[in-house]
Amino acid sequence: MAVKLRLQRMGRKKRPFYHIVAADSRSPRDGKFIEKIGTYDPTSIPATIEINKDRALDWLQKGAQPTPTMHKILSFKGVLYHKHLLRGVKKGVLTQEMADTKWQQWEEKHHNDIMDAQKKGLKGVKKKKKKGEEKAPAVETPAAEAPAAEAAS
Repeated sequence: MAVKLRLQRMGRKKRPFYHIVAADSRSPRDGKFIEKIGTYDPTSIPATIEINKDRALDWLQKGAQPTPTMHKILSFKGVLYHKHLLRGVKKGVLTQEMADTKWQQWEEKHHNDIMDAQKKGLKGVKKKKKKGEEKAPAVETPAAEAPAAEAAS
């Protein structure tokens, strides 16, 4: 049985809310699943992601394949990096202590980056324009001045 980590849509019309689930790849998107491992709310600013990292890591180590969106979510939460470090320990490239220190450093850096982004403000959010507002006219460079400047040289 092929297992996928994917999003199961919940919520009402035009108000999506997702459960993060491990499901058989043959089951429908909103159908039967094996285990619920978290939630994802894209409507909040910033998007809210709650995930049980240990269960997600366990499913990945068992061979579950994440969908592209889940891959991005797991990467953002550091689950894929943690899997990468544990694979290095298993192969003998890293010791467990080295992997643990790298993981702690990554978590601290990631947390600090998120806090810095929140302090700076939400730059990715686009404001909707009202019907009465129009774009500001672009400042044009006078074409007559450009040739005159070249002739003077």
